[in-house]
Amino acid sequence: MSAIDPLTAAGVVLATAATDAVYVMFTSAVVARRRVPAATWSSVWYLLSSFAVISYTENWVYVAFAAVGSWLGAFATITFLHRPPGGPPVGASVE
Repeated sequence: MSAIDPLTAAGVVLATAATDAVYVMFTSAVVARRRVPAATWSSVWYLLSSFAVISYTENWVYVAFAAVGSWLGAFATITFLHRPPGGPPVGASVE
């Protein structure tokens, strides 16, 4: 196993955090049945995921950094989306 590049590891964490944040926004738009926001979030989700996949395929150790980024992204997004009942989800803007 080669040495871990801290810059690549940080990039994987950030990319997967952003990917999961966008995934949560996509899910929120789907639950709210908003087609345009759901489709938009979906396309952004796949664009962001490509960096993480490409980065950790050369060394499986980067999967751990991807897992950390995924957890951080989902946790931060759910924290941000936590609203009192009755309001629309944040990712569900009007079409």
